[in-house]
Amino acid sequence: MYLDKQFAKRKLRRIPEATLLFTALMGGSLGSLLGMMLFRHKTRKPAFRILIPLFLLLHTMLLIII
Repeated sequence: MYLDKQFAKRKLRRIPEATLLFTALMGGSLGSLLGMMLFRHKTRKPAFRILIPLFLLLHTMLLIII
């Protein structure tokens, strides 16, 4: 989130949203959520506001089951 925010400020090539969401899905949901809150990045995008917390819930449930 931090890198994409910096790229946006500098008008550089951005990290695709699909890549950010995939990273969150593959285990980076907590970091993604913290990055969204700390850097105020992607907080208005519905896909991020909904999917990142769902991924975190899924990961938490999987950890509890394991």
